[in-house]
Amino acid sequence: MRFKLLILALLSVLYCEAQVEQSKTGAWYMYFFNNQFENSQFGVQGDLQYRNWNAIGDLEQLLIRTGLTYTPKNVEALFTFGIANITTGAFGDSNDTTNETRLYQEALIPQKLGNRVYLNHRFRYEQRFVEDQDFRTRYRYNIFINVPINKKDLSKNAVYAAFYNELFINGQTNIGNARSVELFDRNRTYLGLGYVLKPGQRFQLGWMNQKTVTWGKGQLQLSFHHNF
Repeated sequence: MRFKLLILALLSVLYCEAQVEQSKTGAWYMYFFNNQFENSQFGVQGDLQYRNWNAIGDLEQLLIRTGLTYTPKNVEALFTFGIANITTGAFGDSNDTTNETRLYQEALIPQKLGNRVYLNHRFRYEQRFVEDQDFRTRYRYNIFINVPINKKDLSKNAVYAAFYNELFINGQTNIGNARSVELFDRNRTYLGLGYVLKPGQRFQLGWMNQKTVTWGKGQLQLSFHHNF
């Protein structure tokens, strides 16, 4: 019986993944915010992301995330403890969705190479409560690189090249009901252009390729980054 359930689950996963049209570019619309409390080492950060399998209308994910941040004295790092809610939609005409609540802890470590290469290393650990699955965890590492083009720094009116690569590794392979996943979850590679509207406000437009075990897909990304 267990073997039959395993086969049915595997066929179901393969069928769902096969429906993802890899040649069709999707679009992600994103707002990121960060606020440091006055005269404090604490703050808040978060993001709101509306992700589509196509340009708009075919929901891939609606992600709402926020967290409490802490900046140690005399240390170039930002630590966050947060929570997120994610609604994931099925590719195509189906209106079926899956809900996930997620806790996460992360460390963001900035670095500068030379006079104009800005790096950020982000390490994130997630505890995931996915609908109809066992408790799961995931490890993520992202390297962000921003390089000003028309200026030497990321000051007002600067145009910059933006790159990131993020690797996702599952903490468990068994997700319940005789279903399993690979340790490798996905990888995202992004290249874009950004513009600094003024200190604490910048826009980015770029293209991201996301690869999982069974499919790869391109996504346009439009984001607004707001520090206040």
